[in-house]
Amino acid sequence: MFRILLIVLGLSMAQPVLAETEVPQSQAEISLGFAPLVKAAAPAVVNIYAKIVTQGYDSPFAGDPFFRNFFQGLGTPRQRVQNSLGSGVILSPDGIVVSNYHVVAEASEIRVVTADRKEYDAKVVLADKDADLAVLQLQGAKDLPYLRLRNSDRVEVGELVLAIGNPFGVGQTVSSGIVSGLARTGGAGGSGLGYFIQTDAPINPGNSGGALIDVNGNLIGINSRILTRSGGSNGIGFAIPANLVEQFVKQAREGKDTFERPWAGMAGQPVDADLAHSLGLETPEGILISDLHPDSPFGKAGFKVGDVITQVDGLPVNSAPEMIFRMTVTGIGETAKFTRIRDGEATDIEVQMIEAPDSPASEPITLGDRSVLPGLRVARANPAVISHLNVPLSAEGVLVIDPGPYGARVGLQPGDAIIAINDQEITRTKDVQKALTDPGRWVQMDLMRQGQKLSLRFRL
Repeated sequence: MFRILLIVLGLSMAQPVLAETEVPQSQAEISLGFAPLVKAAAPAVVNIYAKIVTQGYDSPFAGDPFFRNFFQGLGTPRQRVQNSLGSGVILSPDGIVVSNYHVVAEASEIRVVTADRKEYDAKVVLADKDADLAVLQLQGAKDLPYLRLRNSDRVEVGELVLAIGNPFGVGQTVSSGIVSGLARTGGAGGSGLGYFIQTDAPINPGNSGGALIDVNGNLIGINSRILTRSGGSNGIGFAIPANLVEQFVKQAREGKDTFERPWAGMAGQPVDADLAHSLGLETPEGILISDLHPDSPFGKAGFKVGDVITQVDGLPVNSAPEMIFRMTVTGIGETAKFTRIRDGEATDIEVQMIEAPDSPASEPITLGDRSVLPGLRVARANPAVISHLNVPLSAEGVLVIDPGPYGARVGLQPGDAIIAINDQEITRTKDVQKALTDPGRWVQMDLMRQGQKLSLRFRL
């Protein structure tokens, strides 16, 4: 059986990393292994130093599991400096670098060191916690080596891959493996909103944000995390697909400061075997629509509650994260083709990808020092607010965006709907402001949380 030798064509430093596959012609060529590929791709993988300054308090109750929650914010204030180390990948000659959000989150200072030991100051231009991605711009960079993105939808299980990182500033590491799974959601930990390429290539500690490349030297994913029982690098690795990375870079180039996802305006559930049987489907596949917002683009395109969505642009979807991923890589302003099954018949329908409408006006208000809960931020429910808080589509009234330090202490949570304060009905954000200014010695707040009514009562 022939083995693959990767021979790098003549490249200048300003060219994307490319490679060509050829059949080895001699024993000497066979012994080279992945060396030519690594030599070509490694210069585009960098080390990231992030310094994070946090405000903490020295308290005698800090280590007590019971009392520490009652004395948060009390004690001697002190700044603490935390250092984070990780990897990143250069995606353009002018210094666009992509890494993980958890590597650079809330960093006050970021330094990037390239494979040839050049150092650059960097700033985060776009970051998103749910996707665990961050786009950085290197200051004063030009003519840098970079990797070319590959369409990750064309990646197949069984492909040879390399995981390249630059951890801890001690030099680059390379590990090899294969793609062992596609469309992995939730199993990598975190919020469960992720959508990953699964690989058995070991992802060494500090390799978060590094490159997962194919045998042609193209980037197919950004290494994110590893699922391991031992706590080491042996386990199942997860990489964020290149198609999502491409959308991040595109929005960063457009000057966006927050990552924008298309809004579905619907809720659904995976179709399992029992549900497929009740619906008369031959195989359990797709997502059953269980709720539609009146402004949903799916509703406007003709979808109804009870319809099943099985594909997006010809690619199967079997969970909400998969469909969100497919919509996201399509991009706002574009259209995607959804395969709908209704009464046993399959129909392809085009749906416009839109932002969540910020209508009617959300009227956000942050309560000031005159209020009994300063820092509490509330807004009227609309699609944009509902999407931001990830609350049910039926949410209405005034919602808590941020409880603030005092609101959190009395039990308020983001997404709570405020129904009444001291028996005064709340319908607008100004009602909250009025009710919490000189309310008396006691405050009672009637709330709706995750479909359940509850009351908070506290004394001033």
